[in-house]
Amino acid sequence: MRQRLRSPVIVLALALVLLAEGCAPSSVGGQKGSVAPDFSLSGLDGAAVNLSDYRGRTVVLNFFATWCGPCRAEMPDLQAVYGELHDHGMVLVAVNQGETREQVSSFAREFGLTFPILLDQDEATARLYGVRAFPTTVIIDGRGVVRDVVVGGPLTRTALRRMLEGMVK
Repeated sequence: MRQRLRSPVIVLALALVLLAEGCAPSSVGGQKGSVAPDFSLSGLDGAAVNLSDYRGRTVVLNFFATWCGPCRAEMPDLQAVYGELHDHGMVLVAVNQGETREQVSSFAREFGLTFPILLDQDEATARLYGVRAFPTTVIIDGRGVVRDVVVGGPLTRTALRRMLEGMVK
């Protein structure tokens, strides 16, 4: 019977490759339990918005693209939860990835979106948060700590409300 050897050199080499590719967990700025990295992006109206502007409120930070099927599917549920909980200490901020203001404005009108939508045209904020797939949703508590990260979707109204339990007033 042949025994497999687990070489520390191979493990180290694999770890270095993953780190170089940006796949190591420590490369994710929006990692659960960490302080959410602050950023400043332009909204659809052209005004600069900082994540720190929302300190003291629970933030649902949703990274999306207009061409993404699961992103499109979850927008009505995100809008519904925003409508229900906005006055109870929650804000939803959507961050579009690399598309034009016109494309994103048209998308917002199509879905009747009323929450803030920011433009990450160079995708630097997505990289800061380690976003690898759309949609990615990051739940941030009032102290600015990442409480949950959901990669993929669509995120349903029920699932989002469950994630926010105890975090909104």
